[in-house]
Amino acid sequence: MMFTTQMTQLFAVVLAGDKDRVTEALLREGVMQFIHTSEHTTTQSPNLNALEPRISKGEIADLRKRVEGFLHTIGIVPSTLEETDLSQRKAVDLKKEGQLLDTIEGERGSIRERQRILQQEILRMEDIQRQVNLYGIGLYNVNLSNRNSILSIQTGKLQAGLAEQLTAELKGLPALNIDLGLDGDESHHLVITMKRDRDKISRILDGLRWSQVEVTPEMLSMKKDLFGELATKIEGLSDEQKKLQKQVDGLVEQEADHLQELWTDLRLEELCQSIQDHFQSSSHTIIFAGWLPAEKKAPLQKAIAEASENRCYLEWAEAGSEDMIGSEIPVRLRNPKALAPFQMLVSNFGIPKYGTIDPTPFVMPLYLAMFGLMFADVGQGLVLAILGALGVKALKGRSGKEGMLQLAWLIIWCGGSSMVFGALFGAYFGYSLFKPLWFDFHGIVAGHSAADAAINNVYDILLITIYFGIAVISLGLIFNWVNLARMKQWLTLVFDKGGLLGGWMYAGGIYTATFMVTHGYKEFPAGNILFMLLGLPALLLLLKEPLHLWRQADDGGEKENIAMLCMNILMEWIVELLEIFSGYLSNTLSFMRVAGLGIAHVCLMISFATLAGMTDSLVMKGVILILGNMLVIGLEGLSAGIQALRLNYYEFFTKFFHGTGRLYTPIALNSKLQS
Repeated sequence: MMFTTQMTQLFAVVLAGDKDRVTEALLREGVMQFIHTSEHTTTQSPNLNALEPRISKGEIADLRKRVEGFLHTIGIVPSTLEETDLSQRKAVDLKKEGQLLDTIEGERGSIRERQRILQQEILRMEDIQRQVNLYGIGLYNVNLSNRNSILSIQTGKLQAGLAEQLTAELKGLPALNIDLGLDGDESHHLVITMKRDRDKISRILDGLRWSQVEVTPEMLSMKKDLFGELATKIEGLSDEQKKLQKQVDGLVEQEADHLQELWTDLRLEELCQSIQDHFQSSSHTIIFAGWLPAEKKAPLQKAIAEASENRCYLEWAEAGSEDMIGSEIPVRLRNPKALAPFQMLVSNFGIPKYGTIDPTPFVMPLYLAMFGLMFADVGQGLVLAILGALGVKALKGRSGKEGMLQLAWLIIWCGGSSMVFGALFGAYFGYSLFKPLWFDFHGIVAGHSAADAAINNVYDILLITIYFGIAVISLGLIFNWVNLARMKQWLTLVFDKGGLLGGWMYAGGIYTATFMVTHGYKEFPAGNILFMLLGLPALLLLLKEPLHLWRQADDGGEKENIAMLCMNILMEWIVELLEIFSGYLSNTLSFMRVAGLGIAHVCLMISFATLAGMTDSLVMKGVILILGNMLVIGLEGLSAGIQALRLNYYEFFTKFFHGTGRLYTPIALNSKLQS
């Protein structure tokens, strides 16, 4: 877990006739990250060509996305392929399936057009209903009760045979046409429209030989509830809208089983094509190569042999050997699932170089310790943990939200850390409700801590963070030495500022500073000790550049003028010494921000408690404390998270981290979909 997974490389040759079965075996195993065999010098042959796909992968992906879109409309999210039986895979007729989707889309389009028209009609009716509600209409004299109404009311008659035509003509306008009844062969109507459409309505009515009349109370009594008429019509239109939506969903639901099977076949074909994109072919053979974890070697070898009926040639190369193809080795991080949020933090900074230390297991305790020291409160930590848990519940299982899900888990971890350190410092929503398990942080900041406590002033708190910083930087240096030794960079291991000499001087600086503090800043260590701690490693560092130039000379590098060479060596030595002393000093003192933010957190809580104590109203006191805690959780929580991340990135990672790796991403049944 401390180092990246050991990888091995496969170079394989199989018969062209076995390519599909071998492809399925590779997909089923799902452990191989493919590389292009053109990087292998022995395969540079004019007889080798990229394998031509049967079907365009772009067309497959486009059709698969269309199927996804249909399934999503009825709430179906295609399941993963991890349990899929590849022996049941069927070839997809893209033309036929495309026509099926076109047919469904066409029928859906016509229904949606009717839905659009209905929705416009509903909006028009609601507009009229709103005006009727605002201004009112006298039912028996059909007069507006407010001259400022934007409604226009007309009553009249036309030939009964033209009534349907009137309805059709008014359909495209915000109008309500109420049939008041028949008088012989004449149909009486009440037409309510918007005044802005008066000219259009007049042209329509004139074209239908409309006659304006005064409607008698007897005729209008059939339509006493005009507002109810509007509501009924809107309800009817809404019901029709729902029926159309059911028809739209029904078009997909009746094909749902087929569409899900189609999606599976398309996704399998897409993945197989992704594998075969890395194949090179001759007239009779297929060549491919890739990386996989060393422990997966035996199962994959067996799967390929069975798929090809032992008609294959497999050649294995260890990472870093002369036989491997290319120079870039993919990196597989192997951390427990519980560390996924902290692996996310590491990956955001970079992927560790193959063979070096993966800092994830160490980032977890360091990050949480930093956060807890800056944001120590049992109550506020509990709130953070609850918020994180709600986030996990909302995001779990949602595709494309993996990063947000890990962030929610990180908030839960941070909340737990706050609760632990809150108990150590005795902080519960800013109050000391119980005796602290370590020391009274709030009491120290407020100036009334116990005199006999081990930590009894702000300087002691600052000293804790300095010790913490020394431990973190020292751990980073040790990791750097381990990485350099594994990469066999011996010169850098000894002479670099992050190497053994740099660590020697850092340790000497720590001893010297401690000696001065314990002697009242009035005395240095003895001269011979000071020379051994700082002078000797500084002089040995002077050998770095000459040794580097000597190695270049052995490699055929250019000769330089001796005087200029000596001047360059001296200047680079001075600059590097300055970087070592100033860099390590600033790196160590940077951890004092942990104490600073912790003190600021306590000061804010003391301030809100003081404000709450200045009022006699229990309600106001509660409001002040609740708002104060909300502000502190939001601002201080965010600040503590950012500062803890910064200290990990810039004071810890920079000591050893080689973020030049490429993440191991094999093609498998559970591979992420391409957007």
